[in-house]
Amino acid sequence: MILAAPGWRAAVKRPEALARRAAEAALREAGAAGAMTVLLADDGTVKRLNGQHRAKAKPTNVLSFPAAMPGHLGDVALALGVVRREAREAGRHPAAHLAHLVAHGALHLAGHDHLAAGQARRMERAEARVMRRLGLPNPWKEGRAAQRQRGGP
Repeated sequence: MILAAPGWRAAVKRPEALARRAAEAALREAGAAGAMTVLLADDGTVKRLNGQHRAKAKPTNVLSFPAAMPGHLGDVALALGVVRREAREAGRHPAAHLAHLVAHGALHLAGHDHLAAGQARRMERAEARVMRRLGLPNPWKEGRAAQRQRGGP
């Protein structure tokens, strides 16, 4: 865990511990083993990474970078401002959103994806199970209609 933006501590109590628990639960869910790095960063850092690796000049909530090294699954980076804004817009606590996004990134590193409808449903179910194990709300309970109204998937 790398806490690069100290504001995470103001937004979430013990963010490193929560991110570690979420990552471990997601890897268990996926049956994956290996190390991963979680970078809790600011929007500027994630914007730069998103531009360098995805040619998108804006911050995003979470980025996953699979590794080509044995024993290391890869890296996940989260943007504090985006995570806080999305949590506020969804009426969720930033801690629950942080845990969901770390789990989402870890599942990507373990081979999950959401490009096709079937893949997306499987990944959403896996994320819901991880959140249940962490004692946190299901991020998909809100329903598709409300997500579409906000411009979500």
